[in-house]
Amino acid sequence: MLLGEYQHTVDEKGRVAVPAKFRKFLSGGVVGTRGMDSCLYLYPMDEWEKLAEKLAKLPINQADSRAFSRLMLAGASHADIDTQGRILLPDYLRNYAGIKSKAVLVGLHNRAEIWDEGRWQQYRQSVEQKSDEIAERLGGL
Repeated sequence: MLLGEYQHTVDEKGRVAVPAKFRKFLSGGVVGTRGMDSCLYLYPMDEWEKLAEKLAKLPINQADSRAFSRLMLAGASHADIDTQGRILLPDYLRNYAGIKSKAVLVGLHNRAEIWDEGRWQQYRQSVEQKSDEIAERLGGL
């Protein structure tokens, strides 16, 4: 399970360290892709395969289905964790998420998100300020 929030530096080649607590769940390789809210999603291979199967079953005659499939699948990039515990984030993914020199990796059970540090701080503060009303709306869970 992927949980927690970890800050890391992105090196000059676009590599970022994967938190040690995440590595055993991601040891079979990962797929990074464009996510929502201007972050990147990072999936273990088995979770990625489940998601890709669901995306492949979306109706291609619906514009929203095609657009979301393209966002997720065309933007996907496979990566292996190197011997120093890092993955390479391709330029196009770093540009999409606005990631420059500092990144935050956030564990969300079956996937991780990678955020530009500044964007993450803004997003987190915004959500924290609205946490009571969000919890109220989700009360039916």
